[in-house]
Amino acid sequence: MNVSPRPPLPQGPYLLVDDSVRPELSLVDKAQRLLAGGARVLQLRMKHTPLREALAAARAVGVLCRQAGAVCLINDRVDLALLSDAHGVHVGDEDLPPEAARELLGPGRYVGVTARGTEGAKAALAAGADYVGVGPLFGTTTKVVQAPVLGLEAFRRVVAESPLPVVGIGGVGLANIASVAATGAHGAAVVSDALLAQDIAERVRQLAAAFDSVRGTGL
Repeated sequence: MNVSPRPPLPQGPYLLVDDSVRPELSLVDKAQRLLAGGARVLQLRMKHTPLREALAAARAVGVLCRQAGAVCLINDRVDLALLSDAHGVHVGDEDLPPEAARELLGPGRYVGVTARGTEGAKAALAAGADYVGVGPLFGTTTKVVQAPVLGLEAFRRVVAESPLPVVGIGGVGLANIASVAATGAHGAAVVSDALLAQDIAERVRQLAAAFDSVRGTGL
């Protein structure tokens, strides 16, 4: 059993600050707008950002998150998480193995892992993860994923069987986040639907209200 000194991630929308969506906005600007809407978990995904710029952004966003009482996670890069004093990382299929991420980060930070099903969730628990991002739940154009779309029913089974909290990933937005919440998922990752909204902060509020209307609030 995974005995963690960290509290569970907050339930609800899990917002990604992605450098490939709305590139005319800086990463810090995107984070500010998401946090203004009440975002409680941000993940910085900086696939196209030069390393020094990425470190500066991670440090700045980390400060903003702490001021707002939100969790700041870094996609892929354990080194950036450590240097920026972020709350943790999320690692995918081709990133640093989760057990190595846990070894480097120690017991005080979060490690999230991408999983494709129940067996992946069980392996993530054994590796020291705190939660799993499971998907792709729906089709998505934000990230190329070499895995079949799960759909809600298969996802519901994973949620029921997973030993870790599950965050739905892939194609989640205002139109379907309540359906994701209804599966019992702990959270739902949202990228384009939030960042492409005319009013990003208002969209975050709408997403949270839709999730909470089904799943409830709390930790």
